[in-house]
Formats: sequence, C-alpha cells, structure tokens
Amino acid sequence: MTSVHQFVPALLPRDATGDHTLALQDALRGVGWESDIYVEAAHDDLWHRASYFERYPERARPGDILLYQLSTASPVAEFLLERPETLVLDYHNITPSSFYDGWEDHTSEKVALARVQASLLAPGATLGIADSAFNADELRRMGCRATAVAPILVDIDDHEPRTDPATLSRLTGAHGRATVLLFVGRLSPNKAQHDLVEALWLYRRWYDPGALLHLVGPGVTASYVQAVMDLAAELGLSAAVSHDQDLTDAELAAFYEDADVFVCLSDHEGFCIPLLESMRSGLPIVAYSAGAVPETLGQAGLLLDTKRPSEVAAAIARIRGDPELAGHLVAAGHHRLGEFAQDRTKARFIEVLGAVAEGQALVP
Repeated sequence: MTSVHQFVPALLPRDATGDHTLALQDALRGVGWESDIYVEAAHDDLWHRASYFERYPERARPGDILLYQLSTASPVAEFLLERPETLVLDYHNITPSSFYDGWEDHTSEKVALARVQASLLAPGATLGIADSAFNADELRRMGCRATAVAPILVDIDDHEPRTDPATLSRLTGAHGRATVLLFVGRLSPNKAQHDLVEALWLYRRWYDPGALLHLVGPGVTASYVQAVMDLAAELGLSAAVSHDQDLTDAELAAFYEDADVFVCLSDHEGFCIPLLESMRSGLPIVAYSAGAVPETLGQAGLLLDTKRPSEVAAAIARIRGDPELAGHLVAAGHHRLGEFAQDRTKARFIEVLGAVAEGQALVP
C-alpha cells in the first residue's frame, strides 16, 4: 500500500497551510493510501489529526514517502534531512528576509533560516511540488531536481460563505455611496500596504473624497503596522483607513461583500488566496504584477505593471465608472475559480505523488 506521510511545522485551524494539509490527508486516504500527519506543534482542536514528528521513526515502514509542507523554519526540516525515506517538498513560498530588514530582526532571521533549510532539503528531494510556477522556479534555483505545479487546496466553491449581518450593517452604514477598497493579508512589508494608503490618498483627491480602505489581516510585523497607520495619519486618512484582524469567516465575508474593489499591491506572493476569495465574492480586482499574482489572477482582474498611485487610482476609477467592465471581470473571476476547484487539485496531487510512488516520469 502506498504511504504518504505529511510533516508540517504547525497544524493550525483557519490557516492556509493547515487547511491544505488536512484536505490533502483526506484526499490521500480517499484513494486508499496511508497518510498520517507529523508536527512540531498543533492547535488543541487538531491533535486528534496529528502526532509529534519525533514519533515517526518508531512507525516508519519501507517505501514510505515523506511530504514536507515547507513555508517556515522548523526543527522538522533538520529531522527530515537525516531521514532515508523518499522526500517530497510541498513548497508554499518563503518571503525573502530582505523585506523584513530594518523592520523586525527576529522575523528576518527566521525567514533567512527557513530559506537555508529549504536549500539544504531541495537537492535531496525526489520532487518539489509548488503552488505556482513562480514557486517552482524558486525550488529549481534551490537545487530541486524535479518539480510539478499543483495549486494549494482551497475550499473555494461557487457560492459565498454566510455573511455576518451585524458586521455588514456596521460597514455599509459607515460610508454610504463612497468607494470601498479592500485588501486581505497579513500586515507585512512584502504585502506593501503602505502603497495602498498612498493610492487611496490620490484616489480620494482625484475621484472620490469619501473613499475608504479596509486592511484585513493579522498585524504580524508590529513596527510595519505602526508605520502604515502613521502614514495614513500623516496623509489625513486616519478615519479612512481601518485595520481589522481575528475575524470569523462570516465577518470576513461581510468585508468582501461590502467592498467595491479588491486591490493588491504586494511585492511578493507565492499564490495569494485572497484573490480567489475575491473572485468567489464577485469582487472586481486590481493587482500589481508581482510574484505569482499574474498566474493566480489570470484574466480575472486589471493587472498593473506599476504601483504609481496615479495608475492605481485610475484603474480603480475605471472599474467604478464602467459597470460593463466590472461585470466582465466578475464573470471572468467566477470562471477562473474552476481552475482551482478542490476536486481538480486533489486529483493533481494524487497524479504527481502516484508517479513518485511508482518511480515514473513526472508531469511538469
């Protein structure tokens, strides 16, 4: 029997890598393969799905394939370096440490270590699975001898999740007919929320003086969060820029439903799940062409090759002033979602992992 056991630093609820790991285990077991999850840490509610990674040696069997969910530094990487089993990397991208230089030394050091560990693991891996072609290129530069692209398993279906009515009422009551811009993602230098604030300032000056910007996501880099909010205050936008985090799924759905345009000016994305969430919510998208954003977005948004505030503001205004264009982008987004349907992505993982198990040539 084929055995593919997953290793992940932390198994957490409402976490992209954690949700992916659990969904992949279900897919592997669904075709009759053995698949356990080994972790450094796990949320209390998920320990019934996981074991400490140190327990694996006593359970190891000939022919096991070890699949590492690689996105951060962890002792798990050092453990896997010493194992003789077939190793497969599932790479979710590691933000380059340069983005954190001058902002947060601890985070800079951690992501630098993660990239060192990835570079040590890659040459010994039989296969590197990447969320995107962008990530696959990084794996090859690290020395991975074979790669395959299989998007992250995301539960994105054709309908929006239930919306929290109290949150939606609060949001809609705060702005009337003014434009509402939204970005979802951790507040971190590589996400470039400061560029969003500058674009909002110009958009309000030229097109809509009442426009608002909602930044939704954990403030993981405290000094950067403070800098973004200080910039908003300096530009007279304190009342126009909000930061919300620790939302339930229903509360997050309310932010998507309330918004008029999703704007992403991130400098480094390995996939960008919020683009898919925006497509599901029927929200037109303006995005800067960086990292994996172009391949995730496809034709489902306005893709910019510059982040100049004037260009960003003009793109937002174009969508707001052209209902036909907005409708076209929304329709393209719903169509694009089909490319990331979970059944399709699960089948892709079974395909590439089955090839590893059988020693076959891999499909790019």
